[in-house]
Amino acid sequence: MTKKLYLLLFLFSTFFANAQEVEMADSFRADGKIYVVITVLGIVFACIVGILLMLERKLSKLEKEIKETKN
Repeated sequence: MTKKLYLLLFLFSTFFANAQEVEMADSFRADGKIYVVITVLGIVFACIVGILLMLERKLSKLEKEIKETKN
């Protein structure tokens, strides 16, 4: 029951959040700067994903070494 209530509240909150107009986004879109913002966000996201993948590989390697030393 509570999951359904939370889902309903989430859906209504996103509905009301989309109803607002953002003037800054309109000006960015009009000036063509929105592409710069999207590019920077994409680069930041790609860097975060790259770092997480690198850490996952290192972690897997360490886990494998620990497993081999126990045997």
